Amino acid sequence: MDRKIEKKTWNSKKILTIAGITGIILLIGGSIYLTSGKSKLDVDTERLTISTITKGPFQEFIPVNGVVMPLTTIFLDASEGGVVEEKYVEDGANLKKGDRILRMSNTDLELTLANQETAVYAEQTQMQISHNNAQQNTISKLNTMADVENAFKEAERIYKLDKHLYDQKAIGQQEYQSAKNTYDYQLNRYKLAKQILSQDTALVKQQASQSQEQYAHMKTTLELMRKKVAGLVLVAPTDGQLTSMDAEVGQSKNKGEHLGQIDVQSGFKVRVDIDEHYLSRIYAGLKGDFQFAEQTYNLVIKKVYTQVKATGSFQVDMQFVGKVPTGIRKGQTLQVRLALSDQMQAVLVPKGGFFQQTGGNWIFKVSEDGTKAYKVNIQLGRQSPDYFVVTEGLNPGDKVITSSYETYGDIQELVLKK
Repeated sequence: MDRKIEKKTWNSKKILTIAGITGIILLIGGSIYLTSGKSKLDVDTERLTISTITKGPFQEFIPVNGVVMPLTTIFLDASEGGVVEEKYVEDGANLKKGDRILRMSNTDLELTLANQETAVYAEQTQMQISHNNAQQNTISKLNTMADVENAFKEAERIYKLDKHLYDQKAIGQQEYQSAKNTYDYQLNRYKLAKQILSQDTALVKQQASQSQEQYAHMKTTLELMRKKVAGLVLVAPTDGQLTSMDAEVGQSKNKGEHLGQIDVQSGFKVRVDIDEHYLSRIYAGLKGDFQFAEQTYNLVIKKVYTQVKATGSFQVDMQFVGKVPTGIRKGQTLQVRLALSDQMQAVLVPKGGFFQQTGGNWIFKVSEDGTKAYKVNIQLGRQSPDYFVVTEGLNPGDKVITSSYETYGDIQELVLKK
């Protein structure tokens, strides 16, 4: 007789499967448990920079580089093109106003001047000839006028006499009429001569005025040509030092080409390069300072050049306020602190490597007992080369870690070990 064999509820395979599933569940649960709490990291305080939050005076400024330059610079350009024939001084020479610097030649310009001078002399000669002819013509007309006037007066005398005799019946009508006709003829002739003389006088004046205007215009043109030729000799427009001289004997220079410059020795200014990021915040009147020979000197922006250069920067001119440093020289480089705001009271945190990892959104704050540091959210405002302004999240007296967080990853809490 067959016996029914009961199947075992728990066999080894089933037990192993259940154990494996249970282990995985426990592993996942442990992982969740561990990660759900704060992750911690032990750190040595000697490897950290712990700073104290303070409240004190703050002024936003940026460090910039400036170059010392003469207060006034006069550029020397070629007023006319030509070939450099002679140099009287070299670069760096100290000049007085009117000192000659170099001489150029321009054959075309000099020939034009010669032709213009000839034309002026010819016009002057022609004016003299015309004046003489006009005088002779006027004299001739005056002589004619004198003859006509004399004949008219004589005819008038005879006419008046014959008219009186005719009225007295002393002479006949034929004689009287002849005297009257002669008088009328001489009267008309006298009026015509006066009119011709008057017109001639007006014409002579007009011609003389036109000749004078034309001659004056030619003289003005001649003077301009002489100035152009005189401009071939470059002279110092003021006292100063000749710099940036760019001309050699035999070299051709075009009109308007740069030849050099005169640095007026009346003082200095500082030409500063500033990153274009600050262009909207820079204006005349902003102040700055720099250290020189262990003393602080002040500057103020006088002019802003808003054109951005290829280097991504623009320039400003700053002048000294008060005393100018003794011994400062042209071309010297200065480290200038340019203030972007007035001084104010603010909560400050020193700058450090923490900013690269946090972007200023959070920081590790040290607990009161100094045994740990934990994350706190913060907000930062303006900055200087040394500090950030804290607008939210920290108070004066708080201690924070300002060194780099590069190796901390997602650590939430630091355990500080001494």
